[in-house]
Amino acid sequence: MPELPGVTIEQGLIRDYPYGTGASHMLGYVAAVSEKELTGDPLLELPDFRIGKNGVEKAQDMQLRGGAGTSQVEVNAFGRVVREIATTPGQPGRDIVLGVDMALQEFVVRRCSVEASLSCVVLDALTGDVLALVSSPSFDPTQFSTGLTPALWQELSTDPRNPLTDKAIAGVYPPGSTFKPVVALAALEAGAMTPDSTVSCPGYFSLGNATFHCWRKEGHGAMRLHDGIKKSCDVYFYETARRVGIDRIAAMARKLGFGSPVGLDIPGERGGTIPDRERQLALTGVAWQPGETLIAGIGQGAVTGTPLQLATMAARLVTGRAVVPRLLRPEGRLIPEVNQPASAFAELGVNPRWLALVLDGMNAVVNEQGGTAYAARITDPAMAMGGKSGTSQVRRISQAEREHGIRKGTAVPWKERDHALFVSFAPVSAPRYVCAVVVEHGGETGGGGSAVAAPICRDVLLETQRRDPARRVPQPEVAEVAPSAPPQPATRSDARRG
Repeated sequence: MPELPGVTIEQGLIRDYPYGTGASHMLGYVAAVSEKELTGDPLLELPDFRIGKNGVEKAQDMQLRGGAGTSQVEVNAFGRVVREIATTPGQPGRDIVLGVDMALQEFVVRRCSVEASLSCVVLDALTGDVLALVSSPSFDPTQFSTGLTPALWQELSTDPRNPLTDKAIAGVYPPGSTFKPVVALAALEAGAMTPDSTVSCPGYFSLGNATFHCWRKEGHGAMRLHDGIKKSCDVYFYETARRVGIDRIAAMARKLGFGSPVGLDIPGERGGTIPDRERQLALTGVAWQPGETLIAGIGQGAVTGTPLQLATMAARLVTGRAVVPRLLRPEGRLIPEVNQPASAFAELGVNPRWLALVLDGMNAVVNEQGGTAYAARITDPAMAMGGKSGTSQVRRISQAEREHGIRKGTAVPWKERDHALFVSFAPVSAPRYVCAVVVEHGGETGGGGSAVAAPICRDVLLETQRRDPARRVPQPEVAEVAPSAPPQPATRSDARRG
């Protein structure tokens, strides 16, 4: 500056993320434009310009960016502006409104912080709105906007808990027993099983010269559909899977949202794997084996899915419709949807009676004594939840470990512990909200879905129903609001560029 020799002013842009790590996977981040991202737009060639690299930032980059303005000016030899010749104003970017309830999101983040690595998805089953989407641990998006140091990048990229991965939409896991409602529904639809079909469980199932164990070594005795789901009897579902076959199981799984991305409106979603005879032969050249059907029947083997798919499955079970989750509100605002049915989604084409029977079994899992998650129930009948627990193995368990139980607890390295899963819906009387939780490697002290993941679902669904996001009314810009009934604020991304 001529007036202050030796003094210069530097200016630039800093992206502000007020929720920090609490919404980073969902919102994404901005960073400098790479060479392959140049499109000829002069904006992208500005040294300090940033574009969306992930999450909503990437999906809505053009809308958030707006349009650049131009200005022609005359300057003197010192670079000072003498006069403006012509100007074209820039176009500000759009505000992007999400259906996320940010207070609920922050609650879920706090509740999930007790575990080393997990993901949680909360959906409004009728509208498909994502009310909370949490992957923990997370990262600070501001650090990406300003530029990561090599040391920080090394720390994030080598962390075994994968903080850079949105595990809620891209974490792929065997669903374990949370997959059993799919198998039950497939068998009922195909007529392979009836609600009264009885399977005897002595603690194991024999097929040829192979033995498949139930999680309860002493067995469950005579099992029908209701108790098979309630007690999560492996032998019942081995026999159910054997009768219905892998192709029908696969068809029902895909109908309920597994096997391909469900279509969330941000990038990065993975589809998991649903095997069938044709796929197996095409990929490996090896015919499908009967024993593989049994393993698939309890959500293990080649069957994998994401937490988002588990939540989608629950939403489709309680509505009977092909619910598709969404983060963005296309109408650009939050609107009251208290009585809005799920008619915007196509019907699944599944007999409502079968759906009711499966949901009844999931209700028993939590609310009847002897259910695998009875200890995690919501005691308020008006807010009671139903659900299904699951525990998926990450390695083969030896006979000695099975007999002595040494694979559980702190004696087992964290990376070798089972994953703990739970999928749930509430209230049982009129399901509106669904929640799916996957705790990687069974929590800090080991344990299964009913012991580790179910209590998280309980607390999250209890808070969700207390807040009741379906009744949110937007803050009016002009109209006055009665002091006795203040509306809950709409959640906005506040991620506008202009």
